[in-house]
Amino acid sequence: MTNKSLDTLSGAGVAIWLDDLSRARLQSGNLASLMAEKNVVGVTTNPTIFQKAIVGSEVYTDQLKDLAVRGVTVDEAIRMITTADVRAAAEVLRPAYDASDLQDGRVSIEVDPRLAHQTAPTVAEAEQLWWLVDRENLFIKIPATREGLPAITAVLAAGISVNVTLIFSLERYRAVMEAFLAGIEQAKANGHDLTKIASVASFFVSRVDTEIDKRLEKLGKTELKGKAGVANARLAFEAYEEVFSSDRWTALAAAGGKPQRPLWASTGVKDPAYVDTMYVDDLITRGVVNTMPEATLDAEADHGKPSEDSIRAHYAESHQVLADLAAAGVSYDDVVQLLEDEGVDKFEVSWKELLDSVQGELDKLR
Repeated sequence: MTNKSLDTLSGAGVAIWLDDLSRARLQSGNLASLMAEKNVVGVTTNPTIFQKAIVGSEVYTDQLKDLAVRGVTVDEAIRMITTADVRAAAEVLRPAYDASDLQDGRVSIEVDPRLAHQTAPTVAEAEQLWWLVDRENLFIKIPATREGLPAITAVLAAGISVNVTLIFSLERYRAVMEAFLAGIEQAKANGHDLTKIASVASFFVSRVDTEIDKRLEKLGKTELKGKAGVANARLAFEAYEEVFSSDRWTALAAAGGKPQRPLWASTGVKDPAYVDTMYVDDLITRGVVNTMPEATLDAEADHGKPSEDSIRAHYAESHQVLADLAAAGVSYDDVVQLLEDEGVDKFEVSWKELLDSVQGELDKLR
């Protein structure tokens, strides 16, 4: 049985993805159940998700023992563990991939977060991960740092599907779309089948509110709290409509290209004062992805109020929100740069914690 609220959301054109993955979830059949019962058609991962999944879990012990006996480095051990989980998830999601014209049914795996500000190593890592997982319904996640932009183009040009992550600003989002267009143009020139190359642009939502709300509290402008994240995302979709109605894109679409869909990330509400489904119900339109933590997915299934479209009629209102924030003394440019820097740092910290934990297990098992 499916869920009425989630059926409405899917019917409105929103692809429901789960922002989580673990071997326990795979072995229990939970992911397959979420596909059947809660319309999940994709999975995203990040270093924090893997750190939480692996540390302290017994389901990885046998593989860790084998890796310890082989004497592999901790970096290789983590790559073997994470790519095995992603490959298995790709197998589970393959029916959704085949049923969606090769757009959904995707699993994302991120390049080493320590490479976020290095272009050439990011490209090399992306190519290695693509080869290791060896499933065409894979996304390689590349952060939208300045150094990540040319890497995005190069990886797409090689025929590899990309999930661009850690996007916070409208200016950077436009640069991401430019990197995507250039990459698809090069892929076409390189003779790749454009129908098999996909991309999403992960635009982060709740973290914007968290940072801006904190600043509004200090400024005594609490009437503007909780508005920035949704407004920012809605204006991102306005930019998307502009770019993907251009003649440049029309020519690529005629050659089989698929648009780079906006993906709403960081959709779990951080402030308990807010409705826990706001980053789902307020960001509905056809052709987007919403990747949700399981708690948000459950909340939407239980009491979500999805509509047919909650984005396109709100562009003027969203522009006004950003104007009001600027008038109140909140620097948009400062906020989005801080969030990007913090996002990269958080993933690096999670990765280091994972490295230390796995190294400890390998040493013990040896």
